[in-house]
This record gives sequence, C-alpha cells and structure tokens, in this order.
Amino acid sequence: MAYDVKSVFYLDTTLAITNGAGGGASTQLDLSAYVDPIARGRAKGTGLAIYKAHFSMDDAASNDPAGANVTETGILRAALIAGLGVGENAVSAVSFTNNTINAANDLAVAGFDYYGPDAFGTSVLSSQVSAPSMWLEPSEKVPYVIVRDNVCLVAEVGANFSNAVSISCRLECAQVTLDQATLNQLLRTQTV
Repeated sequence: MAYDVKSVFYLDTTLAITNGAGGGASTQLDLSAYVDPIARGRAKGTGLAIYKAHFSMDDAASNDPAGANVTETGILRAALIAGLGVGENAVSAVSFTNNTINAANDLAVAGFDYYGPDAFGTSVLSSQVSAPSMWLEPSEKVPYVIVRDNVCLVAEVGANFSNAVSISCRLECAQVTLDQATLNQLLRTQTV
C-alpha cells in the first residue's frame, strides 16, 4: 500500500522511567483531532493509520543510550496500546492486567523488550541485549489504523533501573478515510 508523502506526519511522546522503581508506567497521546469514528451523512469516518513506530531508550540525564552504563540491570517491556485511556502514571502508579502488553492484545500497535547490559550478571550478553528488541510493529503495507481517541505508551518494569531512563516514541502516521464496513470492523476490534 503506497501512501501520499504529503499526507504523512509525525506524532511523538516520551515516558519517564525512574531509577530504583519497578511496576507499570504510562503516558497518553490525545488523538481526538485526527480520529472521528462516526460517519455523518455522506461524510465517512476517519482513523489514524500508523505506518511505523520508532522507539529509543535514553539516559534521562544525557543523550546517551540507556545501555551506555554497562552495569545497568534494568529490564522492561513497553508498547503502544490504542484506546487504553490510562493517562499519565509514574512508575508503580498503574497495574496492567495480564496480556495487556503483548502481541495477543488486539489494541497493541507496537512493542519492544529491553534488557540492560548487565541484566543477567557480568555483562553476559551486553551488546546484544541493550537495544530495544521489537516484538510487534505496523508496516507500510499493513498499517495499524486507530479509531479511538487516544494511544498510550506503557511500560512494565521487570527489574529496577540503576539510572533514570526515557522511552521516546515517534509515529509515522496519516489520517485516513474509512468505509462503513472497515470502520465497523475496527470499532469491534478496538473495543475495550
């Protein structure tokens, strides 16, 4: 599926992960200006097509990648979840039900796992595991079309981080018009 370059734009958000804290965290991106799931008269509903999602993990105090500290032991799983609506939550302020942050969740747009360089002791796999490892992502041929008014960047910290880090996400997206059948299917799929 080719798309018109003129219609593509970027959205981004960042989630802070504090050091010494484990549990869930979230930030919410408001999409209400781009999504209108109600077809009115001859006007069709619109959704937000996500073609690509780019993630980075950085040391919160610098531009260094999160894994620059070779003694970092932090582990987390992060994802973009359509329509979750959990708002802004610091680490440990929110709990996610089982299967919220995995590829089996129909609302998952993209996701990755991160293991600090020393997550398994004495830098066993340091260079291999300190970069985000994607487990789900949309594509240019099959974008994820969001018809809900928000998308949340969420993380579940499995092992505490020794330094505060930031998870940043940049979305390549376009507003798309949807026929009624497609819109109905997306609404059924994205109902929480």
